[in-house]
Amino acid sequence: MSDDAVKIPPAVSGVGGWLDDRFHGAKGTRVLMRKVFPDHWSFMLGEIALWSFVILLLTGTYLALFFSPSAAPVVYHGSYTKLDGISMSQAYQSTLNISFDIRGGLLIRQIHHWAALMFMIAIFAHMTRVFFTGAYRKPREINWLIGIGLLTLGMLEGLFGYSLPDDQLSGAGLRILFGVFEGIPIVGTYLMFFLFGGQFPGTDIIPRMYILHVFLIPGLILALVTAHLFIMFHQKHTQMPMKGNTEKNVVGQPFFPYFLLKGQAWFFFIFGALVVLATFAQINPIWLYGPYTPLAISAASQPDFYMGILEGALRMMPAWEINFLGHTLSLSVLIPGLLIIGLFFTAAAIWPFFEQWATGDKSFHNINDRPRNAPVRTAVGVGVICWYLILLLEGANDVIADRFDIPLYTVTWIARVAFFVVPVAAYFATKRICLALQRKDANMLVHGVEIGIIRQLPNGEFIEEERPVTEEERAILESKQVIEPLPAPEDVDENGVPAPAARGPLGFARQLANRAFTETAAIPEGHGDGHGPGHEAVEGNGHGAIEGGEHAAIGSHEEQ
Repeated sequence: MSDDAVKIPPAVSGVGGWLDDRFHGAKGTRVLMRKVFPDHWSFMLGEIALWSFVILLLTGTYLALFFSPSAAPVVYHGSYTKLDGISMSQAYQSTLNISFDIRGGLLIRQIHHWAALMFMIAIFAHMTRVFFTGAYRKPREINWLIGIGLLTLGMLEGLFGYSLPDDQLSGAGLRILFGVFEGIPIVGTYLMFFLFGGQFPGTDIIPRMYILHVFLIPGLILALVTAHLFIMFHQKHTQMPMKGNTEKNVVGQPFFPYFLLKGQAWFFFIFGALVVLATFAQINPIWLYGPYTPLAISAASQPDFYMGILEGALRMMPAWEINFLGHTLSLSVLIPGLLIIGLFFTAAAIWPFFEQWATGDKSFHNINDRPRNAPVRTAVGVGVICWYLILLLEGANDVIADRFDIPLYTVTWIARVAFFVVPVAAYFATKRICLALQRKDANMLVHGVEIGIIRQLPNGEFIEEERPVTEEERAILESKQVIEPLPAPEDVDENGVPAPAARGPLGFARQLANRAFTETAAIPEGHGDGHGPGHEAVEGNGHGAIEGGEHAAIGSHEEQ
């Protein structure tokens, strides 16, 4: 490989030389410029979250210049005459001033809110892609945990952000938050009195939320994003199964100039989309809701989608309370407000380690799975998505009941039944579909691809003509990794001793999990046992790059 494989402009080279004389960073910069990244559309989901976060920082800084984080009462005499003479907090007054009196304030407010939604949507979509393709497997478990941390912090950041204006809608959300945490036995009341500065609505909640929203949580998110990128850079990116991709190379495009320019263009595309949304799609019109008062509540009060599952869980739960050692435990708040969400995040965090334990697979994985080739994982993911959607819809049960003229409690009971039935049904249906798709792939390897031409044989039989699969198609079809079953309790060695891992209740549970993960469709002999022929050579096209070990080649044909 020649040293000029990546052309560095003279101006950049000169600046780089000046900096290298002082900081000796040329080697690291050279490695960064030549770093190869796979070029697949789904990998851009993470970049949407990254650039949305950058836009959040930029717009949030502008808004912070004019926002007053205070609950002190004032009388409004601003441009919005419908609220003239109304008593409100300084926080609500400053938000009205940003919306109607500060140049570009309403546009920036709406860009900020839409960017927050885009950030959360991108995180959900990115983590869904990682889950369904198994990109969290060894050695990337830490990055999966970082992603869960980012999701959690994003939910808290969004909750505190849309609560800062102190309008009627956000105040209702804070009242729910107060009640949920107050339901924690023993310590809940102390925590909420500390955060709110007293009994609800308190006097200190707005400035304390402001500190959390503007300083603490964004700093934590920035630290986790940085760690996520550094780990991804060090471990290399995963790649989709296709011809030329192996566990020991990275096939794609170099960081400079391809991905550098692509990332910049992506930022401007995302920013432009958010500007269009902020211009033509109104969001969070706090002047219509009015200032918060604990004496009022409105119908159709739903939070943003990422907090909608909490709202739905609270509305779904029956009114259960128990007395324990002289203390009243409000299970109708504790279970949906903390237990369900806590179980969801805990299960997501331990899933990579559970899958490794169940399958016994401790090898490194740089090639992603096709979702059909991991039926249990895909079925669990679809079941969780159904569960999430049920809670999200139940969070708007009053709107659904009103629009469809259905009794409110009927909607609630439908959601309660669906909460347990639909995810289980979705699991089994998805698993059978995945196994059927595996059989289809096996049939394509044996018989070829149907091309849609019907031919009549001399005996009168009609058949559809087929063509052999191409090398590119074969590489994808043969990418399925076969998981070896673990020893069963009845399996013994030459001395009649069963495997230690198969003993006891834990061994029995592991056997059940392993049996589910190793269930697969029948694949003809000679297929599905690894990559197809020609996968160890990567053919360049003058634009791509291949990174194997510590080196990269551009536009080459290199044996790895």
